[in-house]
Amino acid sequence: MSNRVYLFDTTLRDGEQSPGVSLNVAEKVQIGRQLAKMGIDVIEAGFPVTSQGDFNAVQAVAREVKGSSVAALARANPKDIDRAWEAVQDAEQPRIHTFIATSDIHLQHKLRKDRQQVLEAAVAAVKHAYKYTSDVEFSAEDASRSDLDYLCQVLEAVINAGANVVNIPDTVGYTMPEEFKEFIEQIVKRVPNIDKATISIHCHDDLGLAVANSLAAVAGGARQVEGTINGIGERAGNAALEEVVMGLYTRKDTYNLTTNVTTEEIYRTSRLVSSLTGMMVQPNKAVVGKNAFAHESGIHQDGVLKERTTYEIMNPSMLGITTSNIVLGKHSGRHAFRDRLMQLGFNLAEDEVNKAFGRFKDLADKKKEISDHDLEAIVDEEIRELPNTYDLSYLHISSGTTVVPTATVGMKIGDETMEEASCGDGPVDAIYKAIDKITNLHLVLEEYVINAVTGGKDALGDVTVKLRQADNGKTYIGRGVSTDVLEASAKAYVNAANKLAYEQKVQELGDRS
Repeated sequence: MSNRVYLFDTTLRDGEQSPGVSLNVAEKVQIGRQLAKMGIDVIEAGFPVTSQGDFNAVQAVAREVKGSSVAALARANPKDIDRAWEAVQDAEQPRIHTFIATSDIHLQHKLRKDRQQVLEAAVAAVKHAYKYTSDVEFSAEDASRSDLDYLCQVLEAVINAGANVVNIPDTVGYTMPEEFKEFIEQIVKRVPNIDKATISIHCHDDLGLAVANSLAAVAGGARQVEGTINGIGERAGNAALEEVVMGLYTRKDTYNLTTNVTTEEIYRTSRLVSSLTGMMVQPNKAVVGKNAFAHESGIHQDGVLKERTTYEIMNPSMLGITTSNIVLGKHSGRHAFRDRLMQLGFNLAEDEVNKAFGRFKDLADKKKEISDHDLEAIVDEEIRELPNTYDLSYLHISSGTTVVPTATVGMKIGDETMEEASCGDGPVDAIYKAIDKITNLHLVLEEYVINAVTGGKDALGDVTVKLRQADNGKTYIGRGVSTDVLEASAKAYVNAANKLAYEQKVQELGDRS
């Protein structure tokens, strides 16, 4: 059996199914490129049959992301499979991922089919997908609660039909590590043609065991792990791929297994996904949380200073968490700025460097020293923006304990600058009402989160908002960064409005064509 573990990332599909997360095409492509740079083997870009927007996103990822296989999800029926192939056919390495449930509880209550009907549907789906590509993955939804004899029968049949990957999902996060390992070992023993396919696993985190179950399954013979960055996804989420990767690496004495991941890209990938989805990483999150390598206890600090491995089982630099002795400030030049960006893993085009450098100089006039986290925030905000319909020009606030909060906002739309004023329950509410008057967009604020990028009174305020379009319920994530939290709040709202406007323009162009 091979000692190589393949990584299948479903951040763009299962991860996007997290409540309130909605990525546009450009954002999916950005994440897809970063996943490929990180060394992910297979990127599941979406579920094309569900909507035209999801189809467009999968197609864009397939066409623009190089270096990884791109998969599209499809139910076990010809329509879904045809649509999936249409979306991924231009990928360097296209994969069709088809699925049907195999547990009796799903057969009885959801599918209303008997076992033979499901077996026939699974085989027919794989055969249909195989007409398009030899890279076909079959998933037995709710496999961990399926009858093992029946599951083995289905797996043998779909492998004979052409599936080269068979996925064993713990769809509802029900199984325990020791039993899941045994479950995989039994599949290896009982499916006679299993040597012709890779066993994959897809674990959910309902009981907090997704990563533990994934590692146990790998020990039992699985050689593909499916999960998401930061563990986002349906309900309690999926196995966090960064934790799986570092578990295999840190305990290679136990597993003796390797992956293709460039670990130095893990932290940047985590930050990008968090930024674009609006799902903040909890401070104590394993591997990528901000406290993962923080030591407050005096005993721990003393130990780490004497020898890092006393309290750190992973080297933060392996994850792309870097430190530097060079201090950047308002007198720093472009060369030092570019060099630091490269140290942080940002390989930007010349125009992107110029744009980020201008923002850096503006910030340096307000802050004495610029941290790596500040630079990451600048790149996140400035370089990854979509073409703007609205630009924030200026902001004036009147607020206090004895006055009604009032905001005057100036915004540029094309060549015209428009100004509106509004009152609100607080200064942020007043700002948002004024912006609504200018844009004439009917948006409902669902979430507002503010974080300090670094410590100190001059810390950057990082604001993330989630806005819902009143007429159709679609949500948009916006982010703004500034040393002034009110300005950051306004920029976040405008950023979300620009995403809505961009999506409307793309849709209008599609309708005309």
